Amino acid sequence: MFGHHYLKNTTTLQYDPKKCTGCMMCTLVCPHAVFRMEGKKAMIQAKDACIECGACALNCAYGAITVRSGVGCSAGIIKGYLSGQEPTCDCACPAEKKKSSCC
Repeated sequence: MFGHHYLKNTTTLQYDPKKCTGCMMCTLVCPHAVFRMEGKKAMIQAKDACIECGACALNCAYGAITVRSGVGCSAGIIKGYLSGQEPTCDCACPAEKKKSSCC
């Protein structure tokens, strides 16, 4: 799935390089290679590729990364995978419901 990008500048991903210790966990757990190592620090190389799954923030023991996981495309992809349905990034509401569960 490398090379995919989503809506420009919409991700909730935040990164504080001052808190980064260079453990490389974010580069190891990110499914879309959002991070890369530059010297002894992680750097964001593809912010718009972030699906907000939260793996990087969950595995950053030093609080250098925050993201509101479960929003955006990742919610639709995870829901589709778990329910056996086609993954979707839209927030279309079923006819019988007035609100969408992903927005």
